[in-house]
Amino acid sequence: MKWAYCTNGFGDHRLPEALEVLAGLGYRGAAITLDHGHLDPYAPGLAAEVAATGKLLASLGLEAVVETGGRYTLDPWRKHHPTLLSDGAERRIDFLTRAMSVAVDLGAPIVHLWSGALPDVPVDEAWERLVRGCATLLDAADRQGVMLAFEPEPGMFIDTLDAYERLRALLDGHPRFGLTLDIGHCHCVEPMTVAECVRRALPYLVHVQIEDMRRGVHEHLEFGTGTVDFPAALDALGGYDGLVAVELARHGHAAPDVARRSIEFLRRTHERLDGASRTGHRTAP
Repeated sequence: MKWAYCTNGFGDHRLPEALEVLAGLGYRGAAITLDHGHLDPYAPGLAAEVAATGKLLASLGLEAVVETGGRYTLDPWRKHHPTLLSDGAERRIDFLTRAMSVAVDLGAPIVHLWSGALPDVPVDEAWERLVRGCATLLDAADRQGVMLAFEPEPGMFIDTLDAYERLRALLDGHPRFGLTLDIGHCHCVEPMTVAECVRRALPYLVHVQIEDMRRGVHEHLEFGTGTVDFPAALDALGGYDGLVAVELARHGHAAPDVARRSIEFLRRTHERLDGASRTGHRTAP
């Protein structure tokens, strides 16, 4: 497994320092959230910062994915606003298009995105807005050679694998419209087991986020403090070769310690799976 860590959990660190900490802990990748202070696409001097970050990633041996879930990146008053569904969606499209350019220049051509919550419009209109916005973004992805990684998110319009698959079908199964699967989210909202979610997602899967969570409660928790079946989840991920990124955005006050505990937990769990497989005692999820 290629363990990674989401830099939204290192918001109190400068990005180069965060990357150095992650490499020092043995992570193989970083899911870089574009936000104030971390490759802000609207900041002056962005090109030089991206170039320097790309060189640092290469020197540290880190792969990267570009994430776009900053809470107040575009609006200081409203979290995650505007979205692809809301008024002002063109600003979100501009932001995501800039994120694609950053990803290309980093050598990390996967860009994460999500729908946003349902605004005060009819559901049919929300679908039309979302499909239109995603189609525009896919045109840009084709031009730039970028893969989009769409995430179902609890509380948002697209919150389940069912909804993602419907959206993908409305986009004619575009080959650049991949999936970000969040393991905790699956446990939170899906009727299937986490392992069943992973197996269903594998044909579209280009990015994975991981953390602990309790069923029905959308709160990102450290490993071992929720109720996710991680052996089953990691076993099912055996056919996936991308980054598996820990997402603990609200743990930045202790980011190095949390990142250390996280990779130790994941390594132990994965090593036990490997050991069980070698001795023939592995139980299918």
